[in-house]
Amino acid sequence: MRLNLAQNIRSALRALLANKLRSALTMLGIVIGVGAVVALVSIGTGAQASITNRIEGIGANLITVFSGTRNQAAPSGAGGGVTAPLTYEEALQLRGLSGVVAVGPQAQSRQPLKIGKNQESAQVVGVVPDYTIIHPDQLDHGRFISAADVTNKARVAVVGSQVVTDLFGGLDPVGKQIKINNILFDVVGVIKAQGSGGFGFSRDTTTYVPITTAFARLSNARVGTQKTVSTIEVSAADSASITPAIAAIGDKLRILHKIKPGATDDFTAQSQADILATATQVTGVLTVFLGAIAGISLVVGGIGIMNIMLVSVTERTREIGLRKAVGARRRDILYQFLVETITLSVLGGIIGILIGAGISALVNASGAIATQVSPQSVVLAFGFSAAIGIFFGIYPANRAAGLKPIEALRYE
Repeated sequence: MRLNLAQNIRSALRALLANKLRSALTMLGIVIGVGAVVALVSIGTGAQASITNRIEGIGANLITVFSGTRNQAAPSGAGGGVTAPLTYEEALQLRGLSGVVAVGPQAQSRQPLKIGKNQESAQVVGVVPDYTIIHPDQLDHGRFISAADVTNKARVAVVGSQVVTDLFGGLDPVGKQIKINNILFDVVGVIKAQGSGGFGFSRDTTTYVPITTAFARLSNARVGTQKTVSTIEVSAADSASITPAIAAIGDKLRILHKIKPGATDDFTAQSQADILATATQVTGVLTVFLGAIAGISLVVGGIGIMNIMLVSVTERTREIGLRKAVGARRRDILYQFLVETITLSVLGGIIGILIGAGISALVNASGAIATQVSPQSVVLAFGFSAAIGIFFGIYPANRAAGLKPIEALRYE
């Protein structure tokens, strides 16, 4: 008595439908595992794509120079190790280097902003006009900081979109005044809404002022007579100029910092490609980690399937004996129970994929993050669920196939 694959599947479905509640509970582990894998991987992939897009949006040819060695540096210059402050005067000497088209030193500080009774603490960044070359197309309306503003130490400010919402009630702030550290500034422009830039920084909550005004009225950080900056942003002419520009910047700063040949640099010049590679690596590891955690429930679900199939073998011992008595071979019984197990895990996998995709769609609709359900994650989860069915179904199927006909018929 031989059954082909289609007959085995029909037989498996009948057996599963005969015990609907038990079959549903058995599949639950697979459903949860596959759903979790699809949902978490889609969220991780979406987060990775979001970070990548934001980093690339900052500027493809951007080079960031900050204090400290590569392993210890931070944009604020904090941290131990080999480090020396960068100064405004040093930044000016980077202009005109090979491959460099714009240099934008920045003096960052956290300051209280106030409009009437509305007040909050926000990031205030002193910048130069070259900022608009390094970060083009960011101004929503009004104007940006001009060369005259820098020369005259003008009390003018360009505010982010969130500042407009929080302090100006969404009204156009251009032409109005804002208090920064209790000093009145005229608002001359508004930056486009961009969302979080990652790593705790958002241009939407940032206010920009002339760097000379920041030095004179908001921050007095100096090294001797030279004014220190938080970072120096440099725009290379094109992607081919990034490496020569980084080399030229490094050579210049080593001379200015009097670093001897072979000694460790006390600064870092890093391109967007370096930052992107690091961010991609971190988010990639996180995505794999989340997927692996979710995959544990798949193994637990597989163990549940094996236990239930062992119970099923015991319950159907007489049926197995009867089938063998009328001519069913060992492999026919083996296939029957193996197909039942695989059918159970595959159905659970399909339901889990639908649930995982649904969760991903809900997260996407909430606006929290733009999730991406990748075909690879679906294939991986589905394939793993089928593999779980095969792996954990072999023992019960083999046990059923090994029953002797006479003993099986006598079983009560």
